[in-house]
Amino acid sequence: MIDFADFNLNRPVSDTVRIIEICAVALTGVGKFVFMDYLDWRLPFVIVAILSWAIYVGYRYKKDRQILSDWGFRIDNFKAVLKMLMPFALFSIVTCLTIGYVQGTLNISWHIIPLLITYPIWGTIQQFLTIGLVAGNLSALKSLKLKKWTVILITAVLFAMVHFPNVWILIATFLLALCYGYIYLKAKNLYVLGLFHGWLGALFYYTVLNQDPFADVFLKWLN
Repeated sequence: MIDFADFNLNRPVSDTVRIIEICAVALTGVGKFVFMDYLDWRLPFVIVAILSWAIYVGYRYKKDRQILSDWGFRIDNFKAVLKMLMPFALFSIVTCLTIGYVQGTLNISWHIIPLLITYPIWGTIQQFLTIGLVAGNLSALKSLKLKKWTVILITAVLFAMVHFPNVWILIATFLLALCYGYIYLKAKNLYVLGLFHGWLGALFYYTVLNQDPFADVFLKWLN
């Protein structure tokens, strides 16, 4: 039985709370398969997921004013984390453009602009859930002391599996999570990770996958 006294966040977070958060992230992943993949309710699911987790973040913040910084919602180390991520980001951009050119799938249009603006929001949420709550909590569990690379690998596998069955996305998200997990456990900043998740993800869709998420998601609900 859950002891809700563990949610008294004026003291160090217990393993119980950390495990509950990891399970909640897993449930969100299951919801992705049901509502996004099976029912094709992409936009409603994203909106509900963002609102639900925003409520939880607000609840935690009310109990512990330091929790946002602990999770990585901070700007004091923005430049430092940006420098750490930049080599991977540049490599990813060149790789996407090269694959798109070789495949003949370069499909960049003005539709990418709204994605570059909005996708980082969803990207930050995804990084908060997978990197912040899964990797962060796994690395902090007192009852299960895992090595750093074990935590990174577990997180990368879980993040990739959420994007099953597209092989290209499985590979891309696995590599992304390996890099992000390593950086996050060294210096936590979800803003940088979320920003580049959105930008690289948008570019990936319009080059490697030859897809138009703006038309598939937004125009579908506007028409």
